[in-house]
Amino acid sequence: MSNEPTFDYIVVGSGASGAVVANRLSADPTLRVLLLEAGAPATHPGIADPGGFVSLWGSEVDWALGTEPQPGMAERSLVINQGKVLGGSTSINAMMYVRGNRQNYDMWDALGADGWSYADVLPTFVALEDYAGGASAEHGVGGPIPVVDCPDPVMRSEAFMLGASQLGFDGPNWDSNGGRQENGAGLLQFHIDPQGRRVSAATAFLDPITDRSNLTVETGAHATRVLLEGRRAVGVAYLQGGEAKQARAEREVIVSAGALQSPKLLMLSGIGPAAHLQAHGIDVVADLPGVGQNLQDHVQLPVVFKRKTDAPMTTLLTGNVLFLRTRDGADAEPPDMQLNFTPSIPAPLAPMLDIPFAACIFLPILVQPASRGHVRLRSADPLAAPLIDPNYLGQPADVQAFVRVIETIRAIARTPAFSDLNEVEILPGADADLEAFVRSQSSTLWHPAGTAKMGRDPMAVVDPQLRVHGVESLRVVDASVMPTVTSGNTVAPAFMIGWRAVDMIVGQR
Repeated sequence: MSNEPTFDYIVVGSGASGAVVANRLSADPTLRVLLLEAGAPATHPGIADPGGFVSLWGSEVDWALGTEPQPGMAERSLVINQGKVLGGSTSINAMMYVRGNRQNYDMWDALGADGWSYADVLPTFVALEDYAGGASAEHGVGGPIPVVDCPDPVMRSEAFMLGASQLGFDGPNWDSNGGRQENGAGLLQFHIDPQGRRVSAATAFLDPITDRSNLTVETGAHATRVLLEGRRAVGVAYLQGGEAKQARAEREVIVSAGALQSPKLLMLSGIGPAAHLQAHGIDVVADLPGVGQNLQDHVQLPVVFKRKTDAPMTTLLTGNVLFLRTRDGADAEPPDMQLNFTPSIPAPLAPMLDIPFAACIFLPILVQPASRGHVRLRSADPLAAPLIDPNYLGQPADVQAFVRVIETIRAIARTPAFSDLNEVEILPGADADLEAFVRSQSSTLWHPAGTAKMGRDPMAVVDPQLRVHGVESLRVVDASVMPTVTSGNTVAPAFMIGWRAVDMIVGQR
């Protein structure tokens, strides 16, 4: 590799974690940083427009990864949309900014991810934000990510927030990114700038530093394996424009390709379950059985009511939220359900929904699934999509959580605050078989996590400093490392993971 370009650090993936890592490492002008992104620059016209992202699903900027048929979802195969573009999935997502619950992080710490408690991660969340609501003990201003309470006035629903409060929940206007996430109805927060444009990992962390001569960004660069000398990572092999290339890393390789692609790259590099690698003819460098295991994802389910009156379409998918627990006696656990509410039909989804009447939509999201799945290699071909089996609704408790939250939704719809809005329940309908409805109508919320989890147990892949067990100079830095998925949209935690990783890297130099 002596003739290959040499850097101090190579980062694979430019999403919410990878872009942060590249930005903060290259802030030191003595360090040479290479950022590899398989997708193209973020020039697609639908990216900046907060209402245009639905048009990106299935396009050239979407990996559009398909799952295996899911027995828990009536044998359906689902598509998990993931960004194949500078900025990763932050360039094609719905821009909802949810930190997660303090108990998520305290649980991580208890499971062996030392130093990742809520008290540990809160300062990073505060540092990341430029919150339009102003600074406080829980919020920051002046950070790289503009965060705003739901900016679409049509989306804001007093009926939902007051209806929830009439059932005994806190609110209205509860701050779910404040000191307590659960049991309060309020507005979702979004990573959207004051001009109403998307804030992605690219716009927040890469666009402002294009003049740094020590940062090289290569797009259309599909990483095929981590190059290893013995048990030390020394570089990355990648394909670009049909040409096989290599680059050397003198300090570290940092894999930030996401919870579906990061384990694939590790396995292609000989790091993973030995028998699985050998079955594909891959030499085993490190037998880590947890690589690709522990896959968790959030599952969503539409519940639709016909409105008594018409209403303008919303520009965002949703904007009102209530986090709650469906399980009795679970006060010490994170909330398992995120209940979003949209008071009318979202304009981005109108063509595909084709609802011929005025409607409002509750969207319960199972954010603490009991089910676990896996990611495996389909073949040793680095261009082949990974084999993805999330095992959606594989545990009966996940279906029961949806049945119970439908009961809560119906109770909100019966409150006095909601009486002027609700004409009749359309979906699932009063007489529906709820289990059959859940299994046939639920889908992914595109938040895969957990496939290279932090910890020290036999299934852990990285230690609390995100270093791959048994391999030197190699880290995983993205949602893969979550021992358990957070209660809420995962982009904010992924930004946080990237930020803290650099603190750890710099602290160990």
